Amino acid sequence: MPVHAEGLRDRKKRLTRYALSRAAVDLVARHGLDHVTVEDISAAADVSPRTFFNYFATKEEAVLAPDPEAGPRIRALVLAQPAELSAVAAVREALLAEIAAEVAVDRESWLRRMCVVQQHPVLLAKVLAGGEAFEREIVAAVAERVGRSEDDTYPLLLGAATGAAFRVAVARWSRTDESAPLHELIAEALDLLAAGLANPPQS
Repeated sequence: MPVHAEGLRDRKKRLTRYALSRAAVDLVARHGLDHVTVEDISAAADVSPRTFFNYFATKEEAVLAPDPEAGPRIRALVLAQPAELSAVAAVREALLAEIAAEVAVDRESWLRRMCVVQQHPVLLAKVLAGGEAFEREIVAAVAERVGRSEDDTYPLLLGAATGAAFRVAVARWSRTDESAPLHELIAEALDLLAAGLANPPQS
């Protein structure tokens, strides 16, 4: 099949996925998660429920819309950071760049999704529990960056610590009395990591 045709098909899939996710976020923001169905979301996006299930398994997944390319992308971003940065600083810059890029695509939708997550504990729990694959990509990137095995303590520890820092930031942000933006809380948590996790000594 021609490359151009494949590109058009992929673009259509991305647009359909985006339309479904945006419809899910908008409906849940207005009516609450319990009062929105897959059929409602499909109708709002002008597709069939069958098409919905080609993209998402549940309405919760449609709201969160996890990006399957996020893990590989963050790995590439970590490896692309300047060589003079420590591994933890490289991870920090990569994560903040990823968040900035996501917000830049559609700031309004991103903020609305985050507000919906903040208001629904079941969605917040899924966000906190969904970082395992993401952490594996960070472990792989850190291992390559510092010249260690992926089974070595340092990359495993930094991957786990990064996941923990993200979860702490999201948990703080989810409190009703926490006014700081999510990306600032993530930066703060990663700065604390950077203060104590220097690169491992070269063997």
